[in-house]
Amino acid sequence: MYFFHTDEDRKQMLAAIGVESVDALIASQVPAPVRMQRMLELGPPLTELQLEQRARELAKKNVSLDSHLCFMGAGAYDHFIPAVVDAIASRGEYYTSYTPYQAEVSQGNLQVMFEYETLITQLTGLDVSNASLYDGGSAAVEGVLMALGVSPARRRVVTTEGVHPEYRQTLDTYVAGIEAEVVTVDLDPQGTSSACLEAIDETTACVLIQHPNFFGCLEDVEKISAAAHRAGALVIQVFDPISLGMLKRPGDLGADIAVAEGQSLGNRLAFGGPYLGIMACRQDLVRRLPGRIAGQTTDRRGNRCWVLTLQTREQHIRREKATSNICSNQTLLALRATIYLSLLGPEGLRETATHCWQKTEYARRSIARCERFELLHSGPTFKEFAIRDRAGDVAGLFEHAVKQGILPGVPLGPFWPEHDDCLLVAVTESRTRAEIDRWTQTLAEAPVSGALSHA
Repeated sequence: MYFFHTDEDRKQMLAAIGVESVDALIASQVPAPVRMQRMLELGPPLTELQLEQRARELAKKNVSLDSHLCFMGAGAYDHFIPAVVDAIASRGEYYTSYTPYQAEVSQGNLQVMFEYETLITQLTGLDVSNASLYDGGSAAVEGVLMALGVSPARRRVVTTEGVHPEYRQTLDTYVAGIEAEVVTVDLDPQGTSSACLEAIDETTACVLIQHPNFFGCLEDVEKISAAAHRAGALVIQVFDPISLGMLKRPGDLGADIAVAEGQSLGNRLAFGGPYLGIMACRQDLVRRLPGRIAGQTTDRRGNRCWVLTLQTREQHIRREKATSNICSNQTLLALRATIYLSLLGPEGLRETATHCWQKTEYARRSIARCERFELLHSGPTFKEFAIRDRAGDVAGLFEHAVKQGILPGVPLGPFWPEHDDCLLVAVTESRTRAEIDRWTQTLAEAPVSGALSHA
């Protein structure tokens, strides 16, 4: 059903568009196979009580963290979230203004942005942070666009198979309309990007590297950064915020720009979002930084206050100087990250990272002792690792584990057909030893499908 103020409004709109009816307009734009050719079967009206009961029945059909143990990762993780994160973030003054646009936004929100930026610069070891982006994928692409803008004569982007495949798909989409070449290098047997060094030349604008990479393997970012800088290229590191409790910060590794998915910092999995894009850079790149920056200053009475210092958006003045078409940001999710990082502090972050690493190592050793499985890569990892099912029945393995109440990992076949016999496994601080043992036993006892068992 379509609503217009009057029939005349509808007729004027259709005449301006040049179609006879709204149905004809829809038919011209939406393919027939995806159009519903019948009325919605909504059923009889329900009372509020009946509606809530029905909603709960439908919700039970979902597989979630409440019903299953989660060993899935690939950019979204089951980390513990302290209750105070929800308590503060759900306050009305924050919750109802999660994406403030205007410079006149309240001092409280501006202070939160400033505190967030301060924590991100401390976390990454870089000079400047913006007040967040959409998610990790958009942040990675914005980093590449920054680098291309810094060196317009250089149009080569070097990246690797170790960067999240969805981030690389997003990058391909963005650069399809501009003159830029994306070169993707393969991983070595240890799961790292040593071949990246040979791909860097004088035409390279930037190197996009992920550490720990998509497979959880640890990259030699310092070596790659040195090679990139010798060639005059910038380095963009995709990082796991939790890993910085143990690993060197991107700025200390030579990265010029650091980007990340901030879901792991106090944000729930939420069936895919909304999430939080983190971005920080060196001071000399600040004029290319997309989004907005909240700064600290003093008012005319000398009191401390906060302002939007930079907004390099095309909706504002000097549109021709805009560095990005980023229209919104994830201030509510950035608030949650700010609360989370403030609660943990350096020691808490180190403790969380250590638990992740120790439990991941325990899971790796446990599954490697099972005859059916082998590790895909031999090098050290953080929080994630890939295993190969020698029986080649990942679909059956996954189905069996789900029936046992376990989400066993992320099948790699959709990303890499050559790895359709592999699972990517994530182990966070939330998993106990007993749960890891249950995961190992469940996978070890999974039946092999008939076709494979007779092969």
